[in-house]
Amino acid sequence: MTDGSAVEVLHLTKRYGRRTVVDGLRMRIPTGAVAGFVGPNGAGKTTTLRMLLGLVRPSAGEGSVLGEPLTRPQRYLSRVGALIESPALYPGLSGEHNLAVLAALGGHDRSRIPEVLAEAGLTGRGGDAFRTYSLGMKQRLAIAAALLADPDLLVLDEPTNGLDPAGIQQMRELVRTLGRRPGDGRARTVLISSHLLSEVEQICDWIVVMEHGRSVYHGPIDGLMAAGGRSVLLRPHHPDHLGTMAELTTGRNLSVRRDGDRLRVDLPPSVPGERGDRRPPDAESVMDAMLADLNRDAFAAGITLVEITPVRVSLEERYQSLVGGSFVDHYPGASPAAGAAGVLVEGAR
Repeated sequence: MTDGSAVEVLHLTKRYGRRTVVDGLRMRIPTGAVAGFVGPNGAGKTTTLRMLLGLVRPSAGEGSVLGEPLTRPQRYLSRVGALIESPALYPGLSGEHNLAVLAALGGHDRSRIPEVLAEAGLTGRGGDAFRTYSLGMKQRLAIAAALLADPDLLVLDEPTNGLDPAGIQQMRELVRTLGRRPGDGRARTVLISSHLLSEVEQICDWIVVMEHGRSVYHGPIDGLMAAGGRSVLLRPHHPDHLGTMAELTTGRNLSVRRDGDRLRVDLPPSVPGERGDRRPPDAESVMDAMLADLNRDAFAAGITLVEITPVRVSLEERYQSLVGGSFVDHYPGASPAAGAAGVLVEGAR
C-alpha cells in the first residue's frame, strides 16, 4: 500500500449471495484530505464505508486504514470516528449526558465533552434534552460523539440527509472546519459521502466517484475538472457570421453548438496515454492555443469576435459525463494540495 494514505483499498469486493455490491473497488485517500465519496444510489458507498469501519467483512480484496490492515480493524478503530446513517442517542438525556455515556462506553476522556460540543457548533446547547434538538442539531451532536476520540480519520455518511437549506449550509460550514483540529491545527482526514455534489465541490479537495460497485474516479477534484476539457462562448459582431464561425471549427476536434447569438465550443476530454500512465494534456493551454488559431482565422475571414467567455463546468456536469464512462485513476503521487490532473484509463466497465 502507498505511504501517506489514510485509506487505500485494492480489489475490494463484497457479495451477498449472487449479488455483488462492491466489485473490485480500488481507491486511495491521502492523509489530511477532505474527501468526497459520491455515486448513484446503490453504487456501494455505504457498504464500502461499513467495510472500512469493520462492520461488514469483505468477500475479497485488501486494504489499509491509517496504516493498518483492513482485516485487523481492532488496530485502527480507536483512531476513527464515524457517523453512519441517523444518530441513535437517548432522547430523554441531554446532549452532554449522551456524550458522557458514549465517553464511558468508549473509554474516552470526559473532559473533551465541552471541546467537541464547541467543535460541532453546540456551545450552550449541551444541557438541552436530545429530543428537543432540530434534525441538524442531532446530526451535529452525532458528529461531536464521533470526535470524542480525537480521531485521525472522520467518516460521515450523508450528514446532510433530511436537512433544510439552512441546516445544509450550517453542516457545510462545520465540515469545512473538521479537517483541522482546534488549537494545534493538526490535520485530520475526513471522508464524507454525499449526494449533494455542489456541497462536495465547495468542501472537498479529493473525490471518489463510484458506480456499480467500482471506482470510476479517485483523485483531486481539480484533476477531475481538468480531465473534462474546457468550454468557451464565442460571439461575432454580426449574428449572420455564426455559420461561418462554425465552419471554421471543422477539423479541430471540437464540439460546437449554437447558444442564442453565440457559439458554445467544447474541447473534448483529455486523451489518455496508451497504458493510462501519463497525465492528460493541459486542457487550459490546449484551449488557449485553439482560441488563438480560431481568432486569427476569424479575422482573416472578416469576422470580429466581440466576446470570448470561458464556461465554468460544475462538478455536477463532470459527474454526469463521467458516470457510465471510462475509469479515471488519480495521477500517481498526486496530493490534494497539488491539484494534479487525473489519468483516464480505458475499460473500467
